[in-house]
Amino acid sequence: MLRWTTHLEGGPRRVNHAAVSVGHKVYSFGGYCSGEDYETLRQIDVHVFNTVSLRWMKLPPVRTGGREHAREVPYMRYGHTAVLLEDIIYIWGGRNDTEGACNVLYAFDVNNHRWFTPKISGTVPGARDGHSACILGKAMYVFGGYEQLADCFSNDIHKLDTTTMAWSLVNARGTPARWRDFHSATIIGTKMFVFGGRADRFGPFHSNNEIYCNKIKVFDTETNSWLNTPSAQLLPEGRRSHSAFSYNGELYIFGGYNARLDRHFNDLWKFNPEAFSWKKVEPRGKGPCPRRRQCCCMVGDRIILFGGTSPCPEQGMGDEFNLMDHSDLYILDFRVWSWSRQSPELQTECQNGKERS
Repeated sequence: MLRWTTHLEGGPRRVNHAAVSVGHKVYSFGGYCSGEDYETLRQIDVHVFNTVSLRWMKLPPVRTGGREHAREVPYMRYGHTAVLLEDIIYIWGGRNDTEGACNVLYAFDVNNHRWFTPKISGTVPGARDGHSACILGKAMYVFGGYEQLADCFSNDIHKLDTTTMAWSLVNARGTPARWRDFHSATIIGTKMFVFGGRADRFGPFHSNNEIYCNKIKVFDTETNSWLNTPSAQLLPEGRRSHSAFSYNGELYIFGGYNARLDRHFNDLWKFNPEAFSWKKVEPRGKGPCPRRRQCCCMVGDRIILFGGTSPCPEQGMGDEFNLMDHSDLYILDFRVWSWSRQSPELQTECQNGKERS
């Protein structure tokens, strides 16, 4: 039975950040917090959560010996992506209020905490934020987002071959997913499952006629084609800025926001690719409040969820000016627990989690 087992406060207060799990640790990069100074350009911050000790640590800034070396380190940003391949975390895209959007590929070596910018070739995607990135084999697939130069939503797929460090635009067949940003794309097997995001009713340009699709779009990486798929009977509400992850061959989504409904979510849904069906999941324990722009990372059989933003309770509004940013962390455990068989230490941890929540 799924259970929310742990609730911690006092972590980094971050929204629209990007994170990956490496062993028993979670590395979180950048994001923003309302009220902080983002006019001054500075290095991206890196926070590390140890899932064994349940402690956060902020890595010290990288010493840069000159302007050339400073370019190896990404500046503070939000709406970017982070993926792990072997011992390297690749950071791509995102934007900063001063510098705008970025399309430089940055690499972070988890062994020595060193930043570098790999030498790349090919057709580099345009600078953007709100895109998705996922790893399959030695390739990183980037989909969608909001392109700064074109000033529109994207529905292109770009592929980075990390063995040659060459970018290419995928010539995808079939009916593509709609232009969108702040969606999710999750690899299961050799297919990429795209859900949600913000789109425009009339096409790629933002005309304030937002729509939030709640249908799954599937891209087959073996045939480079968008697949025709059946319609699911039960569907979650469309949303953007949610979290998505896969576990045991199934897709899960949590939270997010729908502007047309002016609603934040804290529901958990499971999608079965074989049956092409959704099911709402009700974990035990007390989970996070409704939110968007949080991060979710899987460590073993547990999901580490942290950060994000929600409407202020006293105002109850969902717009950008009445939001509170979170510094909390929750753990969702997929392991089946028998309370009587748990160790006293784990019972204490679970009980403390309930008290703190």
